[in-house]
Amino acid sequence: MGCGAKYVPCGILDEDTAELHLTFGNSYKTSDFIVDNLQQWWNTIAPTEQQSIQLIQIKVDNGSENSGIRTQFLNRLVALSDHIGKSIQLLYYPPYHSKYNPIERCWAFWSNIGMERC
Repeated sequence: MGCGAKYVPCGILDEDTAELHLTFGNSYKTSDFIVDNLQQWWNTIAPTEQQSIQLIQIKVDNGSENSGIRTQFLNRLVALSDHIGKSIQLLYYPPYHSKYNPIERCWAFWSNIGMERC
């Protein structure tokens, strides 16, 4: 119909260095796109920095493409973890809640440390 593909960004922000790795793709709603971007990001890091990294923490929103019960996503992450020799930890926002709402962020904080909700 003459329509071109729409490209959507996928960003990886290193919170320690404030470095942003940004990739554009047209298959952004797939677990493969997410893990491929993580692999590409890892390949851009200097080997000395790779050695100093002990744990990779990824903040995800528990969407359909990155759910903790999504087999393809978890299989790809485990394969990446094995390949690079580093542990990967997924940090999920509360299900079905906005990550920008301060009340829900409070709920996420207390639930992560095992306390009662705010």
